[in-house]
Formats: sequence, structure tokens, C-alpha cells
Amino acid sequence: MSSIPVERFAKSLNTINLYDLSLPELTALLADWGQPAFRARQVWEWLYRHFAAGAAEMTSLPAALRERLAAETTLSIGDVVVRQDSRDGRTTKVLFRLPDGQFIETVLMGYEKRRTLCISTQAGCAMGCVFCATGQMGFMRHLSVAEIVGQVTYFARELAARGEHVTNIVMMGMGEPLHNYDNTLAAVDRLTDATGLNLGARKITISTVGLVPAIRRYADEQRQTPLAISLHAADDEERGRLLPVNRRWPIAELMDACRYYVEKTGRRLTFEWALIAGENDTEEQAHKLGQLLRGMLAHVNLIPLNPTAGYGGAPSSPERVARFQKALEEYGIGSTVRVRRGIDIQAGCGQLRDRHVSGQ
Repeated sequence: MSSIPVERFAKSLNTINLYDLSLPELTALLADWGQPAFRARQVWEWLYRHFAAGAAEMTSLPAALRERLAAETTLSIGDVVVRQDSRDGRTTKVLFRLPDGQFIETVLMGYEKRRTLCISTQAGCAMGCVFCATGQMGFMRHLSVAEIVGQVTYFARELAARGEHVTNIVMMGMGEPLHNYDNTLAAVDRLTDATGLNLGARKITISTVGLVPAIRRYADEQRQTPLAISLHAADDEERGRLLPVNRRWPIAELMDACRYYVEKTGRRLTFEWALIAGENDTEEQAHKLGQLLRGMLAHVNLIPLNPTAGYGGAPSSPERVARFQKALEEYGIGSTVRVRRGIDIQAGCGQLRDRHVSGQ
């Protein structure tokens, strides 16, 4: 399998994770084993349609092939070390320990008609956003394709057992997706493959703090997967305090890239804004944001802050949220206040890992 880049795999694995392979790569692997092409398609269906937990469950395969798959490949991304369910039963959070000892988090959020997964793309994060638990812990490494996809199939298996399925995915967990660009987009391709999980491209949202070259590359690739920009402030002074990445790509450069994306793709951009009491929830900031986005195909996702141990900020009150939203309306900017989920189980990215590692 020399055609598969080594860096795509978790380095501590001694076996190939099947979720790291595209269908052509899986076909090539099984061809090396003397298997016909249709066996690869059977394995592929067991991965993405039946969500097999291991080779032993792939009962349509010959016993000898199942045994070799069990010996030389894996489907696991690691062990579940903590699992928490919210009191209202609508949110489940899992902390995975990866084979090399790193931790990542995945959250399942249940709504009336949707089952949304918030997944991680890195262990830790290099962006250093001050109010984010993941940003506070620093960067460990990129996740492999299998480690990204495996978070989805773990919950897809659980949902299928009760007659449900994953409807939406947000790449808003641990890490900066566009910092791990190649593996993130390879995972998207795997999850949207019509012969695989077959999730609609527009049902997956990629969130970025604003890596300008990556946004432009993403626009040039004409992908259908929506993009969300973590903005959180409308001037460089305020944004620089909250998001260190702003020192590398200030707002003017970021907005140029955003306009390029909209012009190139014709797609609406979502701007995320974590509302922090007395910090960025003022009417002044709302008006600056309205002026910044006026005339752009854009929507603002307002998110009352999820407090973390490493940051002293507090969520905005409903009254301040309402005033902020009203100010945006003056500029024709639509906005939505995100429903806060799983506060009682540290559902914000990085919080459960931080609590587990610190032993608190």
C-alpha cells in the first residue's frame, strides 16, 4: 500500500484503519490479497451502510477474508474513556483516547427532526482562541481521515440501532479544520460518497477561525459544503484580543477572502459570534458588524458563551442578545441565536478532555 501517504495514519497504529482508505485504495489492498473487486464493495458497504464494529460482523465475506481483515486492519479509532448524557437526554458527549494517548471529543445533539454531530479534526488546536478550552490546551497533532470519519460511524452505528441516522455534521469540535485541510476534506468526501454514508454535502458545515489562504483554496475548489467563519469581533483591536490568528490575517484580509468565496461560489457565508457579556455584545460592536457585512450574502450565528475554566468571560443575557440582534436587523443582516446544549456535560469543545486530564 505504498500509494497511501503514511502521514494520513495515526502513527501508533500497527494496522491499517479501513476508514483511512478510499474505495479505490480499498480495492487495491484487497487485490494485493488476491480478492476480486466486488469484495471491496462489500467491505465498503459494511463500513458505511451497516456500520460494522469489526471484521467478524461482515458475514457476507468468506471466513478467511474476515480473519485476515481482523488480523491486519482495524475499524477502531481508540477507546471511549468518558461518556456523558445531558439531563434532558438530548445531548451525548464522548471522549475518545486515541492509540497514541491523545484525546478528542465528539458530541451528538438531538433535535426534533435532526441528529447533529459535532466532530473534531485535530487533537488540541494551534489557534489559541482565548475563550475556547481547546485553544487553551495548545496543539498536539492533526487527526487522520479515519479518526475524523470514525467519530461519525461510532454514533451512526448507535443511531441505526434505534432506527435513526446522522442528519447533519458540524466540524466545530476540537481543532481548526482548515489547518488540517487535506484530511478534513478527504473525510468530507468519504462521508458524502454516494456509495458510502451518502450524507448531503450541504449537511456538513466546516468552521474556521479565518485561515485566509485556505478559504481562498476552498473557494477555488467549488465545494458544496457550507463554510462558517468564527468572527467574534468586528474590529482588529477587539478580535486580536480574542483570536490571535487575527494578528496574522486581520479583518480586512479576512473579509476580502470571504467576499472572494461568496463571489466564486455564490454560497452564503455564516459568521459565528460567541457573545461574551460586556466584551463583544455591545451595540457598538453590533453596528460595526452590520457595517462590515452589509451587502454580503451572509448570516450571523449568535452563540451565548459557553464558559470555560481558563477564561473569565460570561455569556450575554437574553436582553443583550436581543439588542445585538435588533441592531443587526438595521443593516439587513439575518441572525439566529444558537440553542445552548449540554452545558451540564461540558459539551463545549475541549472541556471534557480538560476535566479528564486534570482529574477535576
